Amino acid sequence: IEREITSLQTEEKKLVAEIKREAKTGNEAATRILARQLVRLRQQITNLQGSRAQIRGVATHTQALYASTSISTGMKGATKAMVAMNKVPFLGTKSEFSKWPKSLELEYAIAKEQMAPAKQVKVIREFQKQSAQLDMTIEMMSESIDETLDKDEAEEETEELTNQVLDEIGVDIASQLSSAPKGRIASRNTENVAPRSEESQDVEELEKRLASLRRI
Repeated sequence: IEREITSLQTEEKKLVAEIKREAKTGNEAATRILARQLVRLRQQITNLQGSRAQIRGVATHTQALYASTSISTGMKGATKAMVAMNKVPFLGTKSEFSKWPKSLELEYAIAKEQMAPAKQVKVIREFQKQSAQLDMTIEMMSESIDETLDKDEAEEETEELTNQVLDEIGVDIASQLSSAPKGRIASRNTENVAPRSEESQDVEELEKRLASLRRI
């Protein structure tokens, strides 16, 4: 997904440059077609980014579940240690506690750490917090993707997005058309008309002179 997003973003830059080139030539139809392609391309990027966020969310959720499983495993180990402790007669004094087997002392210490109520409550609350945030993120991304797909289906909204894209990349169709090469071509045609008019005047003058000579 990362590679696909990068590829589409590169294509987006090329398409923006092409839109600007077409706008400078005064080709409004081609400019709008390319702008619509840019809108669809950006929607594809948005969809992929949403998919990427969902995948990351699933990974985070999986990690949280793994942490929860680890807690359960730890509690099982603690329970096992407590069972082992219950099998040993209570020796009351500290000096007698030191007579316990080393393995049992270690299991007791681990059980005491894992069974600490405050620590368990903290871990469970953090898990619930992260899980709630994950669900909210996935819901928001789903709504965003649905809205994007709805816009893609509505022609009027697509046209609005096209105009927004043109404004965003700094393309003003009206001004580009007024400054397009066809304006210069028209001015050249006007300049060419003027010499033709002068030539026709010269011809008329010569004809008048010839007519005068014939009268003489």
